Amino acid sequence: MQKNTVSNAAGKHSLHWDDVRYFLELARVGSLSGAARKLGVEHSTVARRVEALEQALDIRLFDRLPKGWSLTHEGETLVDQALRLEHEAQTFSRVALGVSSLHGTVRVSAPPVMAGYFLVPRLAGVRAQWINIELEIIGESRDANLARGEADLAIRMSRPTAPGLVARCIGEMGYGLYAALGYADRAESEWEFLGYDDSLVQVPQQQWLQKIAGGRRFVFRSNDLSALMNAARVGLGVTVLPHFLAAEDARLTLLSDPVCPISRHIWLVMHPDVKRSPRVRLVADLLVNIVAEAQALLSGERKRPSQAR
Repeated sequence: MQKNTVSNAAGKHSLHWDDVRYFLELARVGSLSGAARKLGVEHSTVARRVEALEQALDIRLFDRLPKGWSLTHEGETLVDQALRLEHEAQTFSRVALGVSSLHGTVRVSAPPVMAGYFLVPRLAGVRAQWINIELEIIGESRDANLARGEADLAIRMSRPTAPGLVARCIGEMGYGLYAALGYADRAESEWEFLGYDDSLVQVPQQQWLQKIAGGRRFVFRSNDLSALMNAARVGLGVTVLPHFLAAEDARLTLLSDPVCPISRHIWLVMHPDVKRSPRVRLVADLLVNIVAEAQALLSGERKRPSQAR
């Protein structure tokens, strides 16, 4: 007998609790393909699991329509209960993590460039301190849902607004105006600019760059900070970059005028339930130390001796 099953009231079919997760994701998204992408499975698997739940409950949960699956009245009635089950399962997982040991997996969500260019090299340098832990570094621009267990820890550039999270400011990140070596020899009226696309136009460093550019052209835009850095390296134009990424790059130079006044707090965020986990606390402490030790680089206080004027 499977551990995640139970007979329904009529005793006809076994109810697989995991099928509720498929039902809930399909209810959220409304399409098999969308739910499959979220769950990381084939769309046929979603259909099969939901149909199995319908058979176990002897209830039709969805109407199959040409444009998607629509909840029936009975399905709508059960969504709230399914949400409660999901919440209880997530709470169970977090509490279990809280009584775990220094062995196991810790997932850290961070902005992509910070994850790849800042955290990974420095975490590798202290490998001996997390020797029994398997780290998963998730580079993503969106905020991972910590309550749903998408990550155990998150590095964010703004204080979280979601309720029930523990947030700690662990450092500050500064920005500067960077270009390829020799670019500053051009007259400032001839400078061209590289910036974020419309999806990130609201971030403070982009708004500052827009003001600095004035009427001068933006010749390249991207939602990828690595792409902006590489565009600056090959001489496409001037852009604003975090100091940790650009200050020690020999192909880039910091333009000392104008000075970028933007400084953003770095937040370490977790759910209070996972805070009790020894391995999560260990990784959290490592992240705090890594940021503290690199604060001069992050803030731009540590620069190369020669800077463009």
